[in-house]
Amino acid sequence: MIQTIARGLLGLTLLAGGLSLPTPVQAQESGLAVGTRAPAAMVATLDGKPVNLADIAKGPAVIEFWATWCESCEALLPAMKKAHAAYGSKVKFVAVAVSVNQSVARVKAHVAKYGVPGEQFYDTKGDATGRWEVPATSYVVVLDRNSKVVYSGVGGDQDIEKAVRKAL
Repeated sequence: MIQTIARGLLGLTLLAGGLSLPTPVQAQESGLAVGTRAPAAMVATLDGKPVNLADIAKGPAVIEFWATWCESCEALLPAMKKAHAAYGSKVKFVAVAVSVNQSVARVKAHVAKYGVPGEQFYDTKGDATGRWEVPATSYVVVLDRNSKVVYSGVGGDQDIEKAVRKAL
């Protein structure tokens, strides 16, 4: 995280000096490392039942940490829907709403209105956000059949289908 902030500050300094920005942050510069196992973390169903995210997200799986107010999540939604339509019968899709500045009621309304794909959960206490090393909303983790990370990334322009193919 500190490395990402430092690069951002470096980018602002370079822009102020009239130079171009460095290469944007790529997947795997933050978050869970490729090859690690999905960690245990408690989340809740939108009905309030506690569940362990590691049990829910057995691979192959796509897990997105998102928020109703997240512009990158909104930009990523078409790619998530497309990947879900293409691979939903082979890969589990899990959406974990972070608890920052939103409620379960707001999440339910957003999911219904915009058709957020996959099983929906709420990170009530931030346990999953911490244990899964979530650097920001729109954070996606793809797990293979052994529940090991094959991809993680942040942002609205991720190639979710390509990441899913790594898991299969």
